[in-house]
Order: sequence, then C-alpha cells, then structure tokens
Amino acid sequence: MEEITQTINNFNLANDPHKKSRIQVSNTQKPLFFYVNLAKRYMQQYNEVELSALGMAIAAVVTTAEILKNNGLAVEKRITTTTVDMQDDSRGLPVQKAKIEILLGKTRNFDELMAAASEERDGVDGGGQG
Repeated sequence: MEEITQTINNFNLANDPHKKSRIQVSNTQKPLFFYVNLAKRYMQQYNEVELSALGMAIAAVVTTAEILKNNGLAVEKRITTTTVDMQDDSRGLPVQKAKIEILLGKTRNFDELMAAASEERDGVDGGGQG
C-alpha cells in the first residue's frame, strides 16, 4: 500500500513542477526561521520555492519572502491571492479563507551568498575538521 501511495505522490509532483518545491506555512507549527531556512534549501535544490498559506498564516509567508528578498537571496516571480471554501471546524459551516502563494526564484548571486554564509558558520565553529 505504501508503494502505491508513493507512486501517486510522485505522479502528482510530476504533473505540477511547483508542488515539489512548495512549502505550506502554518502560523502555529514552526518558528519563522524554520521556513526561511527550508526555503533556502528548496531554492538550492529546485532554483525556486513556492510559499503558500491560508488565513492568519499569510503574515508568516509574506515575512518569510521579505526576509529572503532583503538578504539578496530571492526575487519574486509571482504572487497569487485567492479565497478557498473550507468547513468551519466548530460549526461545520462552509467559510471562505484567504490564500496566498508567492513563487520566489534564486537571485544571480544566491549561490555566492549561501557559500559565504556557510564559510562564516564554519569559521565560527572552529573550522570543521581538525
């Protein structure tokens, strides 16, 4: 059964290239810099990342994107806002929630900046191997 699920997931990812580089941000699950660091890793791997959130988590997505842009790591490629119909957990009634998707791409000097940050960390830690 697990193999079937994995195959379906891979098929879905193959049909939408942004799905594999999408981060769905929650405002309660993780600290902000978790998402910033995860987005950096996704950009290293896929050259772009799509940040997505609903409702109150939208502020976390915007802040994450702004941190990446202000540090010279990302450029905005696309911003999409919509509303989605959901069920209200407490009453079971349909409600509309705001949704945002921000697609970010690597800047030209992304790799340089990441390498410099890595060297800086290694220097502070005592240079790695010894």
